[in-house]
Amino acid sequence: MKAWWEKERLEDEIVNCRTIILSTAGCNWRSCRMCSYYLEANPKASSETILKEFRDAYEKADVVKIFTSGSFFDEREVDKEVRRKIYEFLEKEGVKKLVVESRPEFITEEVAKEIEKAKITIEVGIGVETSNDWIREKIINKGFSFQEFKRAASMLKDAGGRVKAYLLLKPPLLSEKEAIRDAVQSMKDVKSYVDVISLNLMTVHKNTIVERLWSKKLYRPPWLWSAVEVLKKTEIETICDPVAGGKSRGPHNCYNCDPEFVEAIKSFSLTQDKSYLEEVECDCEELWEVSLKGENLARLPIFVF
Repeated sequence: MKAWWEKERLEDEIVNCRTIILSTAGCNWRSCRMCSYYLEANPKASSETILKEFRDAYEKADVVKIFTSGSFFDEREVDKEVRRKIYEFLEKEGVKKLVVESRPEFITEEVAKEIEKAKITIEVGIGVETSNDWIREKIINKGFSFQEFKRAASMLKDAGGRVKAYLLLKPPLLSEKEAIRDAVQSMKDVKSYVDVISLNLMTVHKNTIVERLWSKKLYRPPWLWSAVEVLKKTEIETICDPVAGGKSRGPHNCYNCDPEFVEAIKSFSLTQDKSYLEEVECDCEELWEVSLKGENLARLPIFVF
C-alpha cells in the first residue's frame, strides 16, 4: 500500500487530495503493451487486508483517489461489500469526491446501481487511450472497443457518476506527429462522453514491449513540447501529470528546460489557464520541430486517419 498528498481540481477550486494505492490482485487483462503495473499486485490480498490498508492510509481530505493497478469494480480485486464500506466511511468523513479506475467491462447495471445509491460523488477513470480502434486494439492491445467505452461512460453518467477518459500520448510505433494528431482527435471524440480528460504521457515501464523498443533506440517517449501542443487544443477540462518528466524513460525535451515544462503543465492542470502553456520557451523547440518533419521523411505512416 502506498499513499500521498496532492492537489486536485474540484468544481473550479483547488483542494487537498489523498491518493491511495491498494495492493489488490491487480489488473486481470495484463496485456497492454506499455503497462506493467500488475507486477505490483498482491493476488493473496483478502478483503479484510484491503479494507485495513485503506483505513490505515486514509487522512482527512476533500477528494480521495483509490487506485488498484487494475479495476476498482472488478470483484476479483475489490468486492462489492468492501466498496460499500468504503463509500459509507467516506460519506461520514465528509469527503466530496471519490476517484477510482475501471475497465469498461466491469461497468455493469449492478455497478451503476451501486454508484447511484452511494451518497458520495464517484468519478471513474477509464483508460480508453485513443478513440482510434485500430491503434487501441492492434498497437496498444487494450482489449475493448471505443463503442464499449461509450457504453460504460453513458451508463456511469446515467447513474450520476462522473467520467474521466485517460488518453495516451505516443503509443509505441506511432511517430511523434501521428501521436499528436491522434491525441487531439481523441480529445474531440471523447469530449461529449466525459467530464474530464487525463492526458497520460507515455513512460517506459519495465518488462514491457515499449521497454524493449526503447532499449534498442526504436522508441522515444514524447516530447514535452508535444504535450503542450496537445493541451493547447483541448476544449474541455483536461489534466496532465508528467510522470517521470525530464527523465530518459519519461516525457522530456532537452533536459535543461524540462522542469519548467513540467511545472507549466501541472499549473495548467490545476487552473485550466492556457497562458501557462504559452509562456514556456526553449531553444530546443527548433529541434522538436525539425524532428517532426524529419520523421515523416524517414518512414511511411503506419496508419491513415
